[in-house]
Amino acid sequence: MPSIFTKIINGDIPCHKIGETADCFAFLDIAPLRTGHTLVIPKKEIDYFYDLDDETMNAVMLFSKRVAHALEKTVPCKRISVVVAGLEVPHAHVHLIPMNAISDIDFSQPKMTFTHPELAEIAERIRREMNNQ
Repeated sequence: MPSIFTKIINGDIPCHKIGETADCFAFLDIAPLRTGHTLVIPKKEIDYFYDLDDETMNAVMLFSKRVAHALEKTVPCKRISVVVAGLEVPHAHVHLIPMNAISDIDFSQPKMTFTHPELAEIAERIRREMNNQ
């Protein structure tokens, strides 16, 4: 059975897409820790991040870098954190989370809520920055 992320890649579940490459896909988290919280995933459905082959892992990290540069220009923050937790969905993924303090990446804290139009606007701003790179 495909993971929820595979269903997102295939267009079976809607998302607020940031961008994609031949190997990777990026979209906004719908229950973010911070404004702009983005997930970057390989298109290959592999459960555990460290089971990715080197080529796919490199592709995910290089695409994450590109997304992070656009994200930091879009959302005011000190840094873009990179978190590989991997417990929520059985599909390898990277969380890119704008942060000003270490507590900003505490997954036990309450998640933020945004309307779909608000998420769409955030995603559009990030995509615009990616297109300017």
